[in-house]
Amino acid sequence: MDSPSAMTPDRRSGTYALWLRVDSTGTIAIGRRDRLVLTPGWLVYVGSAFGPGGVAARVAHHRHSSARPHWHIDYLRPYGALEAVWFSHDPLRRECLWATVLAQELGGVLPPFRFGASDCRCPAHLYRFADRPLLTAFVAALQDRCSDHGAVVEG
Repeated sequence: MDSPSAMTPDRRSGTYALWLRVDSTGTIAIGRRDRLVLTPGWLVYVGSAFGPGGVAARVAHHRHSSARPHWHIDYLRPYGALEAVWFSHDPLRRECLWATVLAQELGGVLPPFRFGASDCRCPAHLYRFADRPLLTAFVAALQDRCSDHGAVVEG
């Protein structure tokens, strides 16, 4: 993901999914209370960016480890290589829909706590996969649930 991509998010608001490749095993602290067991495979974190700088600013923040972690994903980033970003500049908040599709349609495995979902009713916004699903499969499942969803691209 460190190389430039033809598709990059811009300063508009939207929803994004960070695909992290994890090659190690172990248990890491997420904040003060929670622990996450790492195993080799793929983790996807779904978020939204409706503040200043939009999706571009939020993805730029997530490209690097944070010296002062704020969000759950900030604690996880040092342990996974950011390999891809899926994003949409759809003007509606769609992160809960994306999380639902990843879990129910694509078979993502939940963590043992509500990772990234403290401001909604979702069980989590982080899912584990042995193999990374195809963007086309995700978009098809998303379109089945929400036919008016904006375009989703990989960056």
